[in-house]
Amino acid sequence: MHSRNKHLPGYDFPLLIKHVPELENHLIAKPNGESTLNFADKSAVLLLNKALLSAHYGIKYWDLPEQFLCPPVPGRADYIHALADLLAHDNAGQIPTGKSIKCLDIGTGANLIYPILGQSIYRWRFVGSEINDVAVKIAQNISKANKLDVKVKLQKNTEQIFSGIIGETDYFDITMCNPPFHASAEEAQKGTQRKWRNLGIDHTAGKNSLNFGGHAPELWCEGGELGFVKNMVLQSAHFKEQVGWFTCLLSKKDNVSPLTKLLKQQKVSQFKTVKMQQGNKQSRFLAWRYSC
Repeated sequence: MHSRNKHLPGYDFPLLIKHVPELENHLIAKPNGESTLNFADKSAVLLLNKALLSAHYGIKYWDLPEQFLCPPVPGRADYIHALADLLAHDNAGQIPTGKSIKCLDIGTGANLIYPILGQSIYRWRFVGSEINDVAVKIAQNISKANKLDVKVKLQKNTEQIFSGIIGETDYFDITMCNPPFHASAEEAQKGTQRKWRNLGIDHTAGKNSLNFGGHAPELWCEGGELGFVKNMVLQSAHFKEQVGWFTCLLSKKDNVSPLTKLLKQQKVSQFKTVKMQQGNKQSRFLAWRYSC
């Protein structure tokens, strides 16, 4: 994990249980006697997230309907910290903090996780976009209940990423996105079954056994991750004067090469791939801009 990630030492379960007492009912013992969580249980993961957000980020209200994605907080925090490092390169090595930094979270989801973390850690202002009107309402409720400086907008045109969200006078220091990474519902289901196997779950038990959750727009889109980010790169050219850095997570390493080739064709002034790692899991995000 990133060196500034609060979750680097691991989970402090006694602290977390003080914030969400129900979490204690989901603890299990490791062979060495230490406590851990049943990560195959979605309700346990939801309670863990509630506890983490309360204990470390001051979020007192956070809840999700079952069909929406329940994100792992430590990994999401790594993306925020890496973005802070990216912005620091243009600020004499100092991480810019406060409301003067404005961020756009594309596909913010009902969980609103990136605006929560970015605002709590660095006090950045956020706008979140989302194509699901139910998710928008849930995210708005979370923002209002916790008095966050986050505006959540409904993207009415599912073919557009920035248009309809970035206004004529808007400027964002950075945009971020965790794109859907499957190309079809069938592919998403296969990915779900792989997660079940990795967690030791019988994949015939039904979709409700999946601890991570997620509904169709969060998990897949036509063209998959590569198609989505290609569209993002092409559409970003129309907003090059209104965004400092465009960024997007890439779950698939093989997508880096074709996307960097596209960025060269777009004649961006700078692009880079920033690598991240949480335990054995490696991830990365692509960043590009049109002016330095």
